Amino acid sequence: MNIEQAIIEGCGELEIRLPEGACGRLSAYLTLLERWNRAYNLTAVRAPEAMVARHLLDSLSILPWLEGPRILDVGSGAGLPGIPLAIVRPDQQFWLLDSNGKRTRFLVQASAELQLRNVSVVRVRVQEYRPDTPFNSVVSRAFATLAELVADAGRLCAPEGRLLAMKGVFPDDELARLPAGYAVVDVYPLRVPSLDAERHLVHLARASASRG
Repeated sequence: MNIEQAIIEGCGELEIRLPEGACGRLSAYLTLLERWNRAYNLTAVRAPEAMVARHLLDSLSILPWLEGPRILDVGSGAGLPGIPLAIVRPDQQFWLLDSNGKRTRFLVQASAELQLRNVSVVRVRVQEYRPDTPFNSVVSRAFATLAELVADAGRLCAPEGRLLAMKGVFPDDELARLPAGYAVVDVYPLRVPSLDAERHLVHLARASASRG
């Protein structure tokens, strides 16, 4: 099975309707990632075939929980989940935040080559980031513990916004250490096609908003 066919079948299983040209862009993104990975070591996954499930479909599995026009990907790394989400949701604006120069150079180049006009790359430590407007959804993938995410990125989320943390196994210990002022709205099991591993999405909100 070629890469584009794997993407189409995986998105079909996730019940995602791909916009025109999205499959080609997703495939081109993996080609760029594989090429840059040789020099920049952006991901431990080397083969584009393996990247389909472990990176693309894993990122796209959180689509149903994204909310609002402004979305921040904290600790974006190689653009995961931000770039796949931006490709599939061209009507939403994505900010990809990372402090590492090599990674942000890749993000800028990938956004340009893929013609992603809804993507902005920000090179800064999350603790130092001061956007003019808060975000409707703040997402992270293997960025930090839930307590660290709340401490570093909670202020970047709009009062009624969503903090969405992608995790592997159910994070009992991290949930027990959640700081005051934030509540767990829910923890959603994610089923990623062709990925034999536990995946969960933790949905956090400010305590007042979660009660509302």
